[in-house]
Amino acid sequence: MTHVLLKDLGLIDFDDAWKLQEKLFKDLINYKTTKNFAETIPQNQVLLCEHPNVYTIGKSGSEKNLLINPLQLKQKNVKLYRIDRGGDITYHGPGQIVGYPILDLEMFGLGLKKYVHNLEETIIRTLSAFDIGSGRLDGATGVWIDVGTSKARKICAMGVRSSRYVTMHGFALNVNTDLSFFNDINPCGFVDKSVTSISKELGKVLDMSVVKNELVGNMAAVFDIDFISNP
Repeated sequence: MTHVLLKDLGLIDFDDAWKLQEKLFKDLINYKTTKNFAETIPQNQVLLCEHPNVYTIGKSGSEKNLLINPLQLKQKNVKLYRIDRGGDITYHGPGQIVGYPILDLEMFGLGLKKYVHNLEETIIRTLSAFDIGSGRLDGATGVWIDVGTSKARKICAMGVRSSRYVTMHGFALNVNTDLSFFNDINPCGFVDKSVTSISKELGKVLDMSVVKNELVGNMAAVFDIDFISNP
């Protein structure tokens, strides 16, 4: 069992969280490759947070999947970032649990494909605890509902970056998310798939802390993690 530091950042601007990720990511890679770190030994960490309204486009994404112009973005008070994760465009906002694992996969005996599979399994188990059946869609990352039907819809997006088997970026689970923001993009580049949330599926607003605790417990079980809370 591997010790991992768990930090709940609360509501944080996307750019601030990205800069923090970059620092932790680079510190872990530097220590891994040189075993030389002047201050403290970097730890495997999982950051949880929510963001103010923002669209992010992955390195293989297309701005054609953003369906509004810069003026409309400003009017709606939504920021836009092109970032270094995999995947296309997605939305982050309040009511969504965003997870950024900064992990050395070699310490877990994982390759990148199995790592993403484990992230998906974590979300699938979490949704099951709320009586929502979900699964994987061939050719697409993330977690989906009603897979194999014309009603297939995404409830959790995923996009990661890795270098020397160290990861950053991660997943975004829609809990009480305002789904109207997805109307202004082709989510993850799909033009024929819709997006949903736990609250939409259940017809009620959920306590974010309850969902978060369930998610953390499932991630600990799937990855064989011993989480250490941030003091």
